[in-house]
Amino acid sequence: MEETRKLIYQYTLLNAVNHKGQAHSKAVMGVIMASHAELRKDPQKILILSSEMVEKVNNMSLEEQKMELSKLGVQETKKEKKTQEKGLSDLPGVEGEVVLRFAPNPSGPLHIGHARAACLNQEYVKRYGGKLILRVEDTDPRRVDPDAYQMIPEDLEWLKTEWQELYIQSDRLEIYHQYAEELIRLDQAYMCICPGDEFKKLKDQNQACPCRDLSLEENLELWKKMPDMSEGEAVLRVKTDLNHKNPAIRDWVAMRIVEEKHPRIGGDFRVYPMMNFSVAVDDHLMGVTHVLRGKDHLANSEKQKYLYQHFSWKIPEFIHYGRLKMEDIALSTSQARKGIEEGVYSGWDDPRLGTIRAIARRGIMQGAIEELMLEIGVKIADSTVSWKKIYGLNRNLLEDKSNRYFAVLNPEKVEIKGLPEVLKGNIERLKHPDFPEAGFRELYFDGAVYLGQEDLDNNRDKVVRLMDAVNIFIGDEVTYHSASLEEARKSDARIVHWVPSSSNYQVELVMPDASVSNGLIEPESREIRVGDVVQLERVGFARLDSLEGGKLTFYFAHK
Repeated sequence: MEETRKLIYQYTLLNAVNHKGQAHSKAVMGVIMASHAELRKDPQKILILSSEMVEKVNNMSLEEQKMELSKLGVQETKKEKKTQEKGLSDLPGVEGEVVLRFAPNPSGPLHIGHARAACLNQEYVKRYGGKLILRVEDTDPRRVDPDAYQMIPEDLEWLKTEWQELYIQSDRLEIYHQYAEELIRLDQAYMCICPGDEFKKLKDQNQACPCRDLSLEENLELWKKMPDMSEGEAVLRVKTDLNHKNPAIRDWVAMRIVEEKHPRIGGDFRVYPMMNFSVAVDDHLMGVTHVLRGKDHLANSEKQKYLYQHFSWKIPEFIHYGRLKMEDIALSTSQARKGIEEGVYSGWDDPRLGTIRAIARRGIMQGAIEELMLEIGVKIADSTVSWKKIYGLNRNLLEDKSNRYFAVLNPEKVEIKGLPEVLKGNIERLKHPDFPEAGFRELYFDGAVYLGQEDLDNNRDKVVRLMDAVNIFIGDEVTYHSASLEEARKSDARIVHWVPSSSNYQVELVMPDASVSNGLIEPESREIRVGDVVQLERVGFARLDSLEGGKLTFYFAHK
């Protein structure tokens, strides 16, 4: 009892010193109960003692509290905020090296939903040390896209997700077969030849199927015959609690027959593990300590725990997070594939898709996606991501490093009547208004310019200012009005951008809805390289996707 009083006294003093001399009984009790499991059996006694110590300590001055801590040999500590960078909470149960895994199915390239898992795993490895495993889960031959084996690492490279070990599950089928047979020998799995609908009726009534009572010899004999059976003729089931509240968990399938050849390894195997079996075996063998997954895997985590218990393995920490929804974008890989096959989408990088390569093609930066995912973190609540949010994060990254250029869409050439000869010549503009060190660009102004059709239509019978040039009046003809910016302000003139009449280039701008706008871009655009993201003034940020002949094709990012 005296040791408990001393312990509570120490915690109370620490709490008081960290709160300017005033301890709080709830906080003291909370840290004691969290740190000392042996005291949780009598919370009422701890509450009484905590309240007593708080009253005693709060009657001391702050200096007296510090002196008491010193006498007890306890070092004063400053209250530190828990590490929650951008919404990312700490991992529970960290003991030694942290081993995490990112485990996509190779049904296609990665999309923004995958980016959440990739970024979170990467951040936790950076925070705790340890390693990240990339494991390609391809044990369902019907869901394998051969191109995905190359696309997935490419997408992860763009996401700056670094893995230390790579495994492909189709290389490990013999391992799964070995553990399946061992599970049979442990009497924790059995061969089931019941029709699926009959098994479901029994399962839903909490009844065992007749196959559950097969002997070890009978199970092993059927197991050895399984590769020669037809698809659906037999499965291997893991024994679980038949009274489990969730029927889906009762005696779940570990191995099944698939007659379709695997796109990567051919037809050497016909007996494939279900996801819950291969994942649990791999997580154990690879030493995975923490598993980050969506809450739609809650039942799967429970299934896999049965396997850990049957083999007497240590269960990793399962961290489940909410679903990620995205406004106005297709995240389904199967639907995207169908759209590509039907010609609705141009490919996996069509701007209407939510794939990593489509997002990157539009000029969304990796840092914006990473910051978004770390901000969302691992909370259990569902999250809806808006393009507005992504654009805001991306704009913060692009604003300081994207050079500016004039481009006009739907251009129309105009001749400025009455322009004084003295006003013709080269006009210099900064490539970036905030960074003179980025240099200047030149636009030759000779009175013949291209203006956007929208600017012409919206400013009929008005004075407008050509940016850094002159003021003009748009009537039946376009005529010179004045030269100074002050005159433009007096006339309440709108400022518009323009492109010189010569030496310019054709530009094509692909919008997020895949529509295309055509126009012209200033001559200095010749210095832009494919992959650069620039700001087309008064249009928005865009990424140069291709440069062929005299035409530059940009993909529009956002305003």
